[in-house]
Parts: sequence; structure tokens; C-alpha cells
Amino acid sequence: MTAGAAGRRSWHTGWMSVTDPVTAAGTAEQAAGEPCVLLKLGEIVLKGRNRQQFERLLEGNVRAAVRDTAVPVELVHREGVVVLRVPRQERTPAEHATLVDQVAARVSDVPGIVRVCRPLLVPKTPEAAVAAAIRLTEGTSGAFAVRARRRDKRFPVTSSELAVLIGREIQAAHGLPVNLKHPDTEVFVEVDQREVFVFTGGQPGQGGLPVGMSGRAVALMSGGIDSPVAAYRMMRRGLRCYFLHFSGMPLTGPESIYKAYALVRGLDRFQGGSRLFVVPFGKAQQALATSGADRLQVMAQRRLMLKTAAVLARRVGGAALVTGDSLGQVSSQTLPNITALDDAVSLPILRPLLGWDKTEIMAEARRIRTLAISELPDQDCCTLLTPRRVETRARIDDLRRIEGRLDADELAEQLAATAQEYRPE
Repeated sequence: MTAGAAGRRSWHTGWMSVTDPVTAAGTAEQAAGEPCVLLKLGEIVLKGRNRQQFERLLEGNVRAAVRDTAVPVELVHREGVVVLRVPRQERTPAEHATLVDQVAARVSDVPGIVRVCRPLLVPKTPEAAVAAAIRLTEGTSGAFAVRARRRDKRFPVTSSELAVLIGREIQAAHGLPVNLKHPDTEVFVEVDQREVFVFTGGQPGQGGLPVGMSGRAVALMSGGIDSPVAAYRMMRRGLRCYFLHFSGMPLTGPESIYKAYALVRGLDRFQGGSRLFVVPFGKAQQALATSGADRLQVMAQRRLMLKTAAVLARRVGGAALVTGDSLGQVSSQTLPNITALDDAVSLPILRPLLGWDKTEIMAEARRIRTLAISELPDQDCCTLLTPRRVETRARIDDLRRIEGRLDADELAEQLAATAQEYRPE
């Protein structure tokens, strides 16, 4: 296999590459095998009259993500797909493929894309599609199937006829058997307006909706396993999240801040433009403890955190709060206690993990690559001044009396004013 062929194969087994519609001016060599990235849209295609608004926002998010790579990219929107192209310029095929792979790796983290495919873009002829399919199946083993689709119904060969034609030529070239139900390799052929995309795979995208479509929220970031996953799940539903971390300083060191920053930096690849606010919470915890909170200490702390988050949300235009609560996971997450927490603020508190167990949350944290950071040791402010016995059925009236002694609403304003802002690079 030549070096060029090896490079082409990597586009379909690892990350991908990007290209523009083939024009008549393009050379035959480029047309026969120019790699590209094909982004398949998910829920967006089901939207009605406001679908264009979703698509415009997604395109903006894709462009912003690609800017992180510093690679020049051209974007073409088609019916239900987005095509990306890295201009060839004076680059060698290997250099071009490397840049394309960088772009593909980056856009795979953008919510709103259900699948990221790695096609070869070829001229709009059956012959070109056959040649690309033969090239992509070179060196494969086992049974194969061809899945053809025409987005342009004017193409003179029907989808089924094209699949039969390409399948027959692959058999003749490589001697592979056909199995339409359980193939080892699937060859996808999609006829578009001005070109044909041929590919043998792809990878799942993040799915969901474009970030920003559902508004803004403040996510409480503890530094544990749950809260980063909760924030990610809401980003995936189109919510732009700003992050609020309560450190135990001055009663603890800055380790939890480092963790929170690392977590936000990791999550930033899904939305971009993230902001982390850090509030020193140690003295407020002491004040709650001396006010006689006793068994209600944890609940009083959490209500004060929510009040502070609500103040911050007003500042950044947030319309909701996000927490990593999972029903029954810890004492503060019983149904009576969750009800008492909801009473603390007027903003809705979104809890995307409410019905998840710890195993499911850890699996998701591992998938989005936050688990290793969350498991690093630190001094969590939530473990400070915790009573030996924690109330599992907190009464709202009791909590309000504790807050009345401290003027909790004013204290929340003061805490929000002390917030330090960090922006991940």
C-alpha cells in the first residue's frame, strides 16, 4: 500500500478530513479521493418553522470550535448535513490529512451533531463512486454491504441500482461476500447536489441541541463526579452553562479550585466561552455552624449556595441553576430535602441526574473524560463542619429560621460579590 493509500485509510478508521464541492476545475486525482468531514444533524431536522435558527446556531458553534485548531476551514450547509473543507493549497496529501484530522477531532465534541462521518468526496458519477468504494474496501475482510442514498433525486441511477452496481464491482475487485443484514463492513454512498460522498464508517456525535439554543444557566461545580456530568447533560440540551465553585478557603487550601478549573476547561470543548466563578465559602460555613444549624448544617449550606448562585445568575443572564443531585444518593438528596432546597430560590433548579445511579454517572464521566480529574484528592468545602448526624427530612420553616438569624439573602449578595472569575484557555 502506498503512503497516500495509508493516509486515506486513516481518515476512515481514526479521525477525518474536510473538503468542498468538487468543481469542474478540480483535477481528476483530487476528485477521486479528496477526504472530507460530513456532519449529520440529529433533532434539528425534526424542528419546524424555527429549524433555520437551530441550524444557524449550530454552524456558528462549529465555526467557533474549528477556530481552536487554527486550521482554515470552509463550511457548506446542505439538507440535513454540514460539509467541512480544508483547502488543499500547496500542502502534500499527508499534511492535508493531518489538518483535516485535527478539525474532525474538534468538531466531534460539538452538541447538535448526531454522527461524524469520514467520506471521500468524488465527482457526481457512478464510476467515481465505484472507484472510491473499491479503494475504501481494499484490505478489508469479511462480508460487506452497500447503503446508497440520493439526496438529489435527479441523479439518473436510483439508490438500489447504485448499491447493486457498487456491490458487484467490489466483489469483482476483492472477492468479498455480501451480507446485507450483518455485514462486517458497510459502504455508504450519498449522492448530493454536486458531488458524491463515499465512506465506510463514522462515529457517534454528541447529539442533542446546539449550545445556546435553550438559554443560559449557572451550574454548581463541586469538583466531584456528579456536577460535571450534570453540566454536560444540560449543555447537550442546548443550555449554555456558567460554572460556580464554592471553595472552603480560608479554612482549606486552593486544591479544589484547581480541580474545578480543570473540570471546566475539559467541559469547555463542548460549548466554548466557559466562565468559572469561585466563591470562598469557609467563613459563611462557620457562621452557619455558630447560628445553631446543627443537623441542618449541610442543608443550610446548600440553600445558601443556591441563593448565591441565583444572585450570580442574574448577573450573567442565567434563567436556571444546574446541580448534580441524584435522588437518594446522599442524605441531602432525599425527596424532602430536595423539596426544601427548591424553596431556597425562585429560579428553577435543573437536576438531569436525578434518576441516575452512581455507576451510570461514573460511566458518563469516563466517557466525557472528567472522571480522572474528579477523583483527584482535594479538600471539599462540603465536608467541612459536617455534623455527626445529618437531617434527612429537613423542614423548610426550621431552615428559614436559621437563615433569618444571618440574613441569608444579604449574605448571598455579599458572597456573590466576592466571586473571582476564571476563563479557561
